[in-house]
Amino acid sequence: MDMWLKEGQIADAAMTYKIKETLVTKKTEFQDLAIVDTYEFGRMLVLDGIIQTTVRDEHVYHEMISHIPLFTHPNPKKVLVVGGGDGGAIREVLKHPSVEKAVLCEIDGDVVTECKKFLPEISCALEDPRCEVFIGDGIKYVHEHKNEFDVIIVDSTDPFGAAEGLFGGSFYKEIYECLTEDGIFIAQTETPFYLPDVVKRVYDDANAVFPVTRLFMAAIPTYPSGFWSFTVGSKKHDPKAVDLSNTIDIATKYYTKELHKACFVLPKFVEDIIR
Repeated sequence: MDMWLKEGQIADAAMTYKIKETLVTKKTEFQDLAIVDTYEFGRMLVLDGIIQTTVRDEHVYHEMISHIPLFTHPNPKKVLVVGGGDGGAIREVLKHPSVEKAVLCEIDGDVVTECKKFLPEISCALEDPRCEVFIGDGIKYVHEHKNEFDVIIVDSTDPFGAAEGLFGGSFYKEIYECLTEDGIFIAQTETPFYLPDVVKRVYDDANAVFPVTRLFMAAIPTYPSGFWSFTVGSKKHDPKAVDLSNTIDIATKYYTKELHKACFVLPKFVEDIIR
């Protein structure tokens, strides 16, 4: 009998994937966790029935959420990743030689543990000596660390349940205070096809806090609609205007310096959502 994973995050649409093997399922303190091996996308991390990352397309998400802010900042030394227990964002952050310390603040320690076991190509940098893994509440962590980080990456699950507090103006004000004087923050901010209201609300909330706010898009096949938004809030540096001519070359599969500029050119319907 064939086994299929069906993600029904959107009420009137679903995505399905044929499963080769179920590697782990467990109920953690915060959510239902599963890692499955699929025929088309390889191993997948699934939380509360929603796909978080897959071996085949994870590079798109992790490269774009990491390299856009890190190449925008002139000298990022200390980086905080809120969420992102799979370790993919940390892996990309630590490709930047200027980074002296990267802190992963993940509320669910089981995510970190299981990803180390079953997704080693994604979680591999969690053992890097520059990485500190802190298991705890990201909101509390940000509140307790003022003027400390050059870049903050909010690599959260969707704005429901445990991650709901990571979306919104009050948290973005805390992030602003946690950043250094020229700091930059970035968050994944859902799909404009299915959740335009969420995209607009998050953009507006960030725009009310940060002097420079930009939204960009990336193509991620296993996320609903395959068309995903990210929002950048910056105290000084504009990711659209940054000079990338003297930046280092790093190993990537999706991000390029040309794409860094191009991704901020938005389709009209997305411009209309955030206008």
